[in-house]
Amino acid sequence: MVLGTTSGAGKSWLTTALCRWYARQGLRVAPFKAQNMSNNARVVGPAGTEGPADGAGRAFEAGGEIGSAQYFQALAARAVPEVRMNPLLLKPERDTASQVVLMGQVHEGLSRTPWRQRSAAVWPHIAQAFDELAARHDVIVLEGAGSPAEINLHASDVVNMRMARHARARCLLVTDIDRGGAFAHLYGTWALLPPEERALLSGFVLNKFRGDAALLAPGPEQLQALTGVPTVATLPMWWQHGLPEEDGVFDERPAGGGGAVTRTVAVVACPRISNLDEFQPLKRMPGLALRWVRTPTELAALAPSDWVVLPGSKHTSGDLAWLRAQGLDAAIAAHAARGGAVLGICGGLQMLGEALIDPHGIDGNAPGLGLLPLVTVFERDKTVRLRRTRFGAVQGPWAALGGAEVAGYEIHHGRTAGLVAPHAALIAAGERAQPVLPDGLGWQNARGNVLGLYLHGLFEDAGALRALFGADAPTLEQTFDGLADYIDAHFAPGVLARLID
Repeated sequence: MVLGTTSGAGKSWLTTALCRWYARQGLRVAPFKAQNMSNNARVVGPAGTEGPADGAGRAFEAGGEIGSAQYFQALAARAVPEVRMNPLLLKPERDTASQVVLMGQVHEGLSRTPWRQRSAAVWPHIAQAFDELAARHDVIVLEGAGSPAEINLHASDVVNMRMARHARARCLLVTDIDRGGAFAHLYGTWALLPPEERALLSGFVLNKFRGDAALLAPGPEQLQALTGVPTVATLPMWWQHGLPEEDGVFDERPAGGGGAVTRTVAVVACPRISNLDEFQPLKRMPGLALRWVRTPTELAALAPSDWVVLPGSKHTSGDLAWLRAQGLDAAIAAHAARGGAVLGICGGLQMLGEALIDPHGIDGNAPGLGLLPLVTVFERDKTVRLRRTRFGAVQGPWAALGGAEVAGYEIHHGRTAGLVAPHAALIAAGERAQPVLPDGLGWQNARGNVLGLYLHGLFEDAGALRALFGADAPTLEQTFDGLADYIDAHFAPGVLARLID
């Protein structure tokens, strides 16, 4: 099990690396995170999904949701992703409320249950999911959440030490040494755990180290004398390991794949942004600069050849209100008026339309940005499925997608449709939305520079990337093997094998 002294210490990527390392030993490996809090989610199979999936894990169409980190960890483990790998997913909608997804499906009752009262209801599902996975695999690599030493939450914990005790896991505790205070974080975490939980700690890991490793002495030795736990790895800072961060905007700095920049893709970083991990391949695309923007000034500096992207949102009406408060609505409209490309994905598509109508209190009513003649009506049931589909005729900056077959996924409330009467004036003016994908998955405006898609994963599709940018991003397989090589080089000899003896 990989535990962390804080959020952002490096648990998710280290878990992914361990999944691939053990899989390369010929073992049957699966990841497991009892509870994840993230708006980055993927569509996966139901419990008990068997058989090989293709390279993207798409062995089925309908399924449930798990955190994106566990999806990638499953692929790294060469396992078919399924809901038991992350039985409880919390998707924040506001600062004080989250949508609860249990075993892949939205659970409205638990979504209304106070945090501390959920444990008794969810623990049997979590324990059963782990036990069933453990019965079918040689190695389970578990991931904790936040810190295991949050003493205010320890009694209701289901993801850290309660899970470690249930699994009888050998635990690694990782800390971000770049932030400073690493030895204090490690010792303080150890000290706040009860003795039976300290006994599960098999090693400390110093992550994101910059400088001369010789300067660490005598810190690791003194820490081991105090705790009995050895420091088993010092991992140098690695900015471009290739995995997206689990939460938040994963890189505040402008990112690009090298070479002269010919186009900027500016993703509007709304407060409730979701599924931002799908933009990870653009970070490594030659000639492309990926930026996260929050101000009208940043958008005004873009050229018409640059793209503005409205990403997915866990609270579309709330993010629309934020856009207007920042003046970004006018800046996006001005970019489109100059002929600039504007792409909306899922919640971003809904924002591009004329209105959001919410008869069931799912998200909220709101006027849209009016860049596509569409209306979205939120429905009680949530659409969660994988899709393989084909573009029809596409105009403007995305014309190269015309006729292309693409694979992706849908996760959304709401159904979107083109305007009909009594909107005859708009329709007569040529503003009818042009379908570019079947089944209501995508539209663009008559001018061709505004495109809206419900389909997530466009930039993870190798064929789509090649069509749009004439280049390939590094594959996930290359990324996973690179992670495994990295920990193999930096862990003390024999440690990884001994953890599963």
